[in-house]
Amino acid sequence: MGRRNARAIIAGLACATALLLTGCATADPAPSATPTATVEADSAPRPVPTTIAPPENVDLVLRPELSAAENLAFFDSVNRAVIAADPSAGGRAFIDALVAAGFDRAGMQVTADTTTLGEPADSIQFAVGLGPDCLVGQYGAKSDGYQSAVRPALGTGGCLIGDTRPIDW
Repeated sequence: MGRRNARAIIAGLACATALLLTGCATADPAPSATPTATVEADSAPRPVPTTIAPPENVDLVLRPELSAAENLAFFDSVNRAVIAADPSAGGRAFIDALVAAGFDRAGMQVTADTTTLGEPADSIQFAVGLGPDCLVGQYGAKSDGYQSAVRPALGTGGCLIGDTRPIDW
């Protein structure tokens, strides 16, 4: 009788393990609105999208009548295109692209591409005034690539603190 009980216990454990594993393998991670015909359909791998569409509310055109925050996605798209075209782009490339995209050159500022010692700057900053706020971009090796933010305009009416270079081209 001892061997018979041991076999029954082992068989019971094997069945419980099989049920547990089967339950894990076929469990649907989220409730389905419509029942499926087979378990295989629920456990089949689902395709993963390779691209993600922008949110429907993001309009990638300049909308000067909107706030700086509402134009940030467009500002970013212009600047990322500059970087994609030339990873070593300087301030002039960003300003030229922003002007071409419709931003007002008169409301822009940019820092120098080089230090006072003539070395390449660790990063450059560029900004566009838009209403009471500024769209500020920064690009360079020491700034972890491209960064942007919306900041309130300074009391001087500008966007950047410190020395900037004239945009006279």
